[in-house]
Amino acid sequence: MIWLGIDTANTPLSVALVRDGALLVEYTSSMALNHSLRAMKAIEELFEKTDLTPQAIDAIAVSEGPGSYTGVRIGVTIAKTLAWTLGKPLVGISSLRVMAGNALYYAELICPLVDARRRHVYSALYESNGTGLQQVKEDGHYAIEILLESIKTIGRPVLFVGTDVKMYKEEIETALGELASFAPQPFQLPRASLLIHLAEQEEQEADLHAFVPEYRRVAEAEANWLAQQKKGTQP
Repeated sequence: MIWLGIDTANTPLSVALVRDGALLVEYTSSMALNHSLRAMKAIEELFEKTDLTPQAIDAIAVSEGPGSYTGVRIGVTIAKTLAWTLGKPLVGISSLRVMAGNALYYAELICPLVDARRRHVYSALYESNGTGLQQVKEDGHYAIEILLESIKTIGRPVLFVGTDVKMYKEEIETALGELASFAPQPFQLPRASLLIHLAEQEEQEADLHAFVPEYRRVAEAEANWLAQQKKGTQP
């Protein structure tokens, strides 16, 4: 079985082709460039390097968010378009779960973290169950102080994963002390091969018509509009 994996949910870009559990080719970049210009080109290069055609794939895995609104939309749109055009099943996986997959065999808690601006983050807590990841704290949009306080109350060692962790490293160390550790740089990037590995464990494919990104919060423009509407209804 041949899988195509696509992760454009945040600044890093990762795409991969995996056949029967073996990685054929993977492209991963952490450069802050426009995914709308790079993602399809990167996917085309995968097929060129493997001498495969898009029709040869059997399934598509995509990182469904949370993360950058634009980045998430690009990946999901490409994945849905390919799945619909080629008649292939689509599986969506949390972008935070994909990041946590870098520490799949870590013995304690795993905390993927993505900056959401204004001292908020997209984050969750996972732990390994031996073959996959068990969720301990649901994916969400959290104030960094509240997230760290909730982790502190659990009282277990936790490994932080993600390219944005460095923005909060000092604050994490102050709040958690020796309970906190940090993944080495090579294990901070999301990888499409891990996305595929996690997708293979899912029991149900996505409904193409109903499948939408998981933003975990409303867009700023929508939030402003809702605030104005609420203000306009006040006496």
